[in-house]
Amino acid sequence: MIGVLYMLPVIGLSERREAVKPPTSDENACEIFIEVEGQEEKIPLETYITGVVAAEMPVSFKKEALKAQAIAARTYALKTTNYGKTAIAPTVARQVFYDEEQRKANWASNFLGNEKKIVEAINETKGQVLLYNKELITAMFHSTSNGKTESAFGYSGNDIPYLKSVASISDQASPKFEAQQEWTLAQWNKLWPVQWQASDFNRIQLFYNESGRVERLQLGSNVWTGREVRTLLGIPSTDFTIVYDAKTRKVHVTTQGYGHGVGMSQYGAEAMANEGKTAAEILHYYYQDIEIKKIDACLK
Repeated sequence: MIGVLYMLPVIGLSERREAVKPPTSDENACEIFIEVEGQEEKIPLETYITGVVAAEMPVSFKKEALKAQAIAARTYALKTTNYGKTAIAPTVARQVFYDEEQRKANWASNFLGNEKKIVEAINETKGQVLLYNKELITAMFHSTSNGKTESAFGYSGNDIPYLKSVASISDQASPKFEAQQEWTLAQWNKLWPVQWQASDFNRIQLFYNESGRVERLQLGSNVWTGREVRTLLGIPSTDFTIVYDAKTRKVHVTTQGYGHGVGMSQYGAEAMANEGKTAAEILHYYYQDIEIKKIDACLK
């Protein structure tokens, strides 16, 4: 789950003047409220999803991609909070959330046009969630894969039927696909629980899983998982290579993809939307054998 500011398109003056209607709700309908850590009051579910989609996906994306994000985010929120019974953090560890004040600050003069586009995506998917065996799924999503999404098993060692690895080749055109970072050896050693020597970089063993991500790094008797290395270094993904340049005395790490790689790729969803795929087609591709159903809040 990634919350990043993006360059946004300029909205015409006529759009700026148009009032934005909040997500619709049926009269007398039961309503679910979400408690967001740091917010004074609980927030109606669809209003909360508006803030999540605004924070988690570039508003410049196609509406079908935004709709797919809305359904995934709604599912994730309800699963994580047990239909609003517990609080959820507005962070990348859960789902980033921007309230209206934050959206206005981020979008400035584009606020009305951007808000209108996102609210339409929310309203057109109102109440829709993803189910597997009639239960809410853990609808994980990420910014950009390395060309192949990660499976739940590859990420955590737990096999989840609807979170299998699938090809997402279009991610390779994403601006977030490849990243490079460097450290001096002194800086590098401050990050690790052991002290590296220049010669150690020739002894590194990287073991990759089926999705091309690092399963573990071994240096002599020391072993770290790919996820542990990602956390230690603060790098974008677990698909990485490590090279030490003896001339500059710097460590270079190159990563592919951005995020944990599990579930829906947001840039992959945008590529599919550009190909004319619907939100439902996008979701069925990234989450296998699931159903898209509308929840009845009155039964919860």
